[in-house]
Amino acid sequence: MNINLPHFNMKNLVKEAGSTISRVVQLTEEKLGTTERTEYDLHFQNLAERADVTKTWTEKLVKDTESVLIPNPQNRVEDYIFEKIEKSKPKRLSNLEHLALDMIEAGGDFGQDLPYGQALIKVGQAEQKLGQCEHDFIATSGICFTQPLRKFLEGEMKTISKERGILDTKRLDLDACKNRVKKARSMLGQQSKDGISPEAALEQAERDLRVAQAEFDRQSEITKLLLDGISTSQASHLRHLHAFIQTQVRYYKQCGDVMEQLQRELAKMQHPKPRLRINSEDVDVGGPPSSVSMHSCDSDSLVGVALDSDNEIDKSLTNLLEDFNIEFDPTAISTVIFVTECSPVNEDYMYAKQGLMKGLVPRAFVEMLDEEHDVTL
Repeated sequence: MNINLPHFNMKNLVKEAGSTISRVVQLTEEKLGTTERTEYDLHFQNLAERADVTKTWTEKLVKDTESVLIPNPQNRVEDYIFEKIEKSKPKRLSNLEHLALDMIEAGGDFGQDLPYGQALIKVGQAEQKLGQCEHDFIATSGICFTQPLRKFLEGEMKTISKERGILDTKRLDLDACKNRVKKARSMLGQQSKDGISPEAALEQAERDLRVAQAEFDRQSEITKLLLDGISTSQASHLRHLHAFIQTQVRYYKQCGDVMEQLQRELAKMQHPKPRLRINSEDVDVGGPPSSVSMHSCDSDSLVGVALDSDNEIDKSLTNLLEDFNIEFDPTAISTVIFVTECSPVNEDYMYAKQGLMKGLVPRAFVEMLDEEHDVTL
């Protein structure tokens, strides 16, 4: 039986193993401070530092933006998995859409012909529109901002990291060759070992050093070119940021338009306030009455504002008097006005007058004064 075994080049395998060992030794000696290391030039260090800062902040910006767009971390993980397996994301309802459905269902149960039921349905429909606007905003923001930045991290930044790793390896090989050259030079004039003269060992070490230096220089140029491309990438990110802001502006405007339309529809649905029929005239009970003329009577009667048990003006009464355009002194214990009976007499309201202002006041909140009171209005 013939078995095809993979072909191994033992010479290359041994050489690679030797290189790995020399790198480990070189790195260990560098950490111990027992040997020198080749430093990158200042320009390269600045480029590398800028690349690190760009990578760190881009990762944070993508994460923060996705947290704003999709607050639920479980949903974010689920969407990421579906992207990786190249399947469409599941259609899920947002919180706004859940609220909208419940409002519409509640409005139907409460009665579509009743004010509260109608209002719930209208608000639910508006919340549905807001939910759709939110879906569009999330999708558009992903296309114009988060996806390009994530593609940059998974593409260009990974390539840069890979090439920088190769450059570090080449740098270790270069420094290891430098150390071998130093060691070979220190062996000149001594007896040969393993049948190799010190001169031949030095010549081989210098040859390996030239090769390592050439490989290091070539890899350094490749890495610099990639690092220089960060500027172009940031210019592209700026365009993506502008697109994201435009998407936000459009989203918030759409939401504002939906809510303004909802307000107009709710205003049209408002039912008139309860009205009181007095002397063939309809008067709003819940707010200030329209201006009416005083009816003739034999005499006007003085009345005082009713006081509570603590001899202080009741706040609810104060607000009510304000609604009926009746002035009062909050520091006084009462406010004096002229009143007369409605024609025909109404059990709940009386006509009132104070200066140039006149209207209706509830009968329950006035108290007739005796004639002996000397009051100046």
